[in-house]
Amino acid sequence: MVSAREVEVPPLSLERMRGLIDEEEWQRLEGSLSMAQTLLAERKLWNVNSTAAGGGVAEMLWSWVGLARGLGIDMRWLTISGVAEFFALTKRLHNLLHGEVGDGGDLGEAEREVYESVTSANAETVLEAIGPRDVVFLHDPQTAGLIPRLAGTGRTVIWRCHIGADETNDLSRKAWGFLAPYITQADACVFSRDAYVPDVCRESGMTVAIVPPSIDGLSPKNQEMTPDQIGAILGHAGLLAEDRRDGAAAIFTRPAGGTARVERRCEVISDGFLPGPETPLVTQVSRWDRLKDPIGVMRGFAEALPGDALPHLVLAGPSLGSVADDPDGVAVLAETEEAWRALDPKVRNRVHLACLPMEDLEENAAIVNALQRQSSIVVQKSLKEGFGLTVTEAMWKARPVVASATGGIRDQIVDGVTGVLLPDPLDLDAYGAALVRLFEEPERAQRIGEAARDSVRASFLENRHTLQYVDLLSRLLTR
Repeated sequence: MVSAREVEVPPLSLERMRGLIDEEEWQRLEGSLSMAQTLLAERKLWNVNSTAAGGGVAEMLWSWVGLARGLGIDMRWLTISGVAEFFALTKRLHNLLHGEVGDGGDLGEAEREVYESVTSANAETVLEAIGPRDVVFLHDPQTAGLIPRLAGTGRTVIWRCHIGADETNDLSRKAWGFLAPYITQADACVFSRDAYVPDVCRESGMTVAIVPPSIDGLSPKNQEMTPDQIGAILGHAGLLAEDRRDGAAAIFTRPAGGTARVERRCEVISDGFLPGPETPLVTQVSRWDRLKDPIGVMRGFAEALPGDALPHLVLAGPSLGSVADDPDGVAVLAETEEAWRALDPKVRNRVHLACLPMEDLEENAAIVNALQRQSSIVVQKSLKEGFGLTVTEAMWKARPVVASATGGIRDQIVDGVTGVLLPDPLDLDAYGAALVRLFEEPERAQRIGEAARDSVRASFLENRHTLQYVDLLSRLLTR
């Protein structure tokens, strides 16, 4: 049965952010949140998306909803459900909006019938939950079909699209044409970059806002960790050769209070030669998605650091079947494993494919945190990228990032200053050379990492996007 389900999010204290931003920014944030409390008096603020796990949108919502609830703002979160054909279609839309062909399938009347059937059924269950004066944020293509039904009841509806292409082409225009009848009925649309705003939104005269994503600097994925914690967590998870599973340091702090321990192990495809605590490490953390180019990451690493070179590479992604709205993960991991098996054995024993446990999302986040902090270099060699929160997360940890100059990554990295940008993500020689240079120039790598952390503090923590959303709500609710 297709229906929407509420995600229970514990409240978080705003005080946890006080040490992350300066006093002037703190005062601005407090004033903005006071305005939000007035605007939303006797209203609930709802978020609706397709999954509570496995992606940047879900991770942002855990923190955003939690902070709002900690302030007494009644923010809620619903996830919609759907059949396999629906999620195959929305993955197709995802690829097309990036300007990529994806599975090459159609967007015809049969596909529209599947889309509207699922979104209409979900809209009815959403309407059962929300009040007549409530505000609804709908996230990404999976939810756009809900807009006509919700907006038709007089609710304030905002569609938040987290993806797009730097330049439009026939593929992206095809996807926007499919979505246009729905998104133009929203009260506002929000995009991560101005380049992602489709012509149909500009021409309609509707309210459009540009709000880049942000991270929670104190979540299990981003909070500080000691070297002992990092080693204990990765040893227990099966990502380091030195096993410290019995150490009490395999503990992390939960955002809502208390501590938890990493208990589960990753499923690792490896020749058994895991990196040790002192081994130089390159890491990419992403969904198993062709647009993240895991095979290119692996091959470029192998060509640049062949034979008996010291560095290891970890390609990490979610455990298979754990991300409901991404049907391609199994095939992409299989393709990556096949390419891994074709590597020279001396390189293959330094490359590891890791499926991270997803049963406990905070545990998963702690493993990612430890893995990124253990890394000498973090990579995000995406062919296309909506924004790239894994880049933000690694920058926050003061790690030098080598990433493609695509999408929102370009808004985060100043080449050679806060990271290294690859003009052409398919140029494996340039990618490999960037890795080698960072290994050969550790002082430069450290400077880049430190500048990266300062950049995230200034521009990509939750205080900035909160101010932008309160401004948007003020425009919509007081007009």
